[in-house]
Parts: sequence; C-alpha cells; structure tokens
Amino acid sequence: MATALIADDEDLQRGDLRRLLAQVWPELEIVAECEDGDEALAAIAAYRPDVAFLDIRMPGSSGLDVARASEGRCRVVFTTAYDAHAVEAFGVGAQDYLLKPIALDRLTQTVARLRQQLAAGAAMPDLLRMMGEMDRQLRVSAQAERIRWISTNSGNTIKIFPIEEVLFFESDSRYTRVVSATDEGLVRTPIKQLQQGLDPGQFWQIHRGTLVAVRAIARARRDEAGAITVELRDHTEQLKVSQTYAWRFKSDVYVG
Repeated sequence: MATALIADDEDLQRGDLRRLLAQVWPELEIVAECEDGDEALAAIAAYRPDVAFLDIRMPGSSGLDVARASEGRCRVVFTTAYDAHAVEAFGVGAQDYLLKPIALDRLTQTVARLRQQLAAGAAMPDLLRMMGEMDRQLRVSAQAERIRWISTNSGNTIKIFPIEEVLFFESDSRYTRVVSATDEGLVRTPIKQLQQGLDPGQFWQIHRGTLVAVRAIARARRDEAGAITVELRDHTEQLKVSQTYAWRFKSDVYVG
C-alpha cells in the first residue's frame, strides 16, 4: 500500500487535499498531516512516506526547504498558488505541481503518474536541479515587490533601516528584531511575511525564526555534536542554524 504525507499550514487546504485524494487514490494511506515544514521533516524521517504533498509557503521551513533536506527519501508534489505560467516556466515534470485550488481532474493526472512510477520503481527526479530553477523563477517574479527599507518604532523615535544595512532578522512569538551593524529595532511583522519581500539569494533562512544576510556571514562553525553556528562580519552575536537548514553549509563549514 502506498503512503503519503500532507504538509500545509492551512487546515482547510489539508482537508481539501485529503478528501480529493480519497476519491482518486482510495487505497493511499495518509500517514501524517503537518502544519509546518519542520513538522513535515520530522514526519518524513519517522514514516518514510512514498509521496510528500508539500505547500511551498509554510511557517518555519518552506516546502522547498523540506524537499531539499529530504531529497531521495520520497517523491515530492508541491502545492502552490503561484500563477500557472510561472509554474510551467520552471521546466520540470507536471506531476511535481498542483495549483491551488486543486482541481480533481488535475490531481487525477498527477496520481496516475505517481502510481505508474511507484509500480515501475522509477528513479527519483532531480529535485536539486528542479528547485534551483524554481528559486530563480520565484526571484524574478517577486523582484518588483522587494522590501527596500524597514521602519521601527521605539517610544517617540522612528528608526529607518535600509535593507542593504540589515544583518539579520530574528523573531519570537510577538516581535521581530531588525539588526544592523550599529543599531537594532523591533517590528511586529513575522518572519514569514518579511521573507516574501526579501531576495532569497541575499537573505537565507537558517532557523525557524532567523533570516541572515548572506553578505554578513563571516563563517560557520560546527561543534562536536554537529550543531552549526554562524558568525557575522560586523556583529558579535552568533546565530544558531537548525538542522533543517544545515544543507546550506554542507561545503566550507569551519570546525573549531
């Protein structure tokens, strides 16, 4: 019996996909439903599903991050609200994408291909190549909506941070710190919302609540337990890297 995982931060979207799958693939066993990327990664490691249906935009680790970190463990189908033309431009197999709202006939086609591949034991697609192209397309499509500056309030003082001066963003449950080399402030904008307005090639997510400017990274150090810490060029604070984003530092990780 084939098994699958559904990851989406919206309950209604997860429920809709589950009901549609029950219609077109009744023997499929849904082994886990996850609300965010970190939960999806843990579930993939625990259940080893044949297929993971991943929303591209989720809190913490995105669907792209989950797919990268779990490459080779299961087949991935992205669910996305992006424009159909943009998705087609990614140049990958159609079975890898479902556009929201998900149409029953489109899902039927995807399921047919997945079942055929699983039955034949077909090789996994090249996810890293596919997602590299996807990242490029997302950067192009979002270019006009980039954040250029951030304003923060502190009492009667309004601070302005040009985005090119920001070293990192760090969020807790209420606020997000905006940190430059010489100052910092607080905003109520969550990391997920900020991330949508930042160039993913310039700001890397390295933890559930942390985005760091790539230009600000001096080095990454890995301790004896394998935990990675980022050191910055113009700031003494060190930033922890979660296991989900450790793939960013697979090369040139300094031990010490």
